[in-house]
Amino acid sequence: MSADPLPAPSPSPQTGRPAARTAAVIPAAGRGVRLGPGAPKALRALGGTPMLIHAIRAMADSRAVSLVVVVAPPDGAAEVKTLLDAHALPERTDFLVVPGGDTRQESVRLGLDALPPDYDIVLVHDAARPLVPVDTVDAVIEAVRDGAVAVVPALPVSDTVKQVEPAATPGDPEPVIATPDRSRLRAVQTPQGFDRATLVRAHETVTDNVTDDASMVEQLGLTVVTVPGHEEAFKVTRPLDLVLAEAVLARRRLNDGF
Repeated sequence: MSADPLPAPSPSPQTGRPAARTAAVIPAAGRGVRLGPGAPKALRALGGTPMLIHAIRAMADSRAVSLVVVVAPPDGAAEVKTLLDAHALPERTDFLVVPGGDTRQESVRLGLDALPPDYDIVLVHDAARPLVPVDTVDAVIEAVRDGAVAVVPALPVSDTVKQVEPAATPGDPEPVIATPDRSRLRAVQTPQGFDRATLVRAHETVTDNVTDDASMVEQLGLTVVTVPGHEEAFKVTRPLDLVLAEAVLARRRLNDGF
C-alpha cells in the first residue's frame, strides 16, 4: 500500500463537482489458453481468490479511482457480476460489469462505451496483472493529471534482446538481424492511463488489432510517456507465473497482512 496515497481530485470551483475523475477498465474476456485448460485466466484462483478480484482490488486501492468497469466474456457477464457480489470490495468505489467482444481491443472499446460522461481519466488494466502495487497506479494517474495524454508503467529490460527474422516453421533456427541497445528499451506493464478523449479517438481511428492501448495513441502521432513500473506488476500468463504470484501474495500476507 502507498504510504501517501494519491488524493481524490478537488471539486471544481465553477461546478462544485470533482475534476478529472478516474475510472479503470479491466478487459477480462480472454480464455488464457497458455495457462492450460480450465476456467478463463482471469477467474483462476490466486491465494484462494480469483485473479480478477485481485486486479479489481488493485485498482480500487487507489483513492483516485471511483469506478471500475469489468469487461466480462460475452456470455459471462452474469457470472462475473455474481463473482464480484461474493467478494468484499471497497465501498467507496463503484463497480460495473459489461459483456466484452471477440478481441481485447473490442472489449476495451465496450468498456469505454459504458463509462458515464463525467470521467476524464481512464486506466486500462490487464486482469492477468493481479498484484500491481497502488503506488504504480497512483503514479500513472498523477502523470495524466499533470498533462500527459497517455502513460505506461515500464521497467528497464535486463536481458540482452535480439531482433530476428522469424522462422517459417516454429522451432526452426532464426537468424539474428540486430541487437538493440537495451538501455533504450522498456518492458511495458499496466495500468496504462489516458486522457479519456484521446483514448476514445484512438479506438475510433485505429483499426489494426494491437497488443496495447498506448500503441494506438502512438499511431495518432501523440506522445506516450513512461513512469516507473514495479516487479510485482508482472503478467500471469504461464503456470510458472502463477507459482511466482502465489509466492508474492504469501510474502505480502506475512509481512503486511495483505
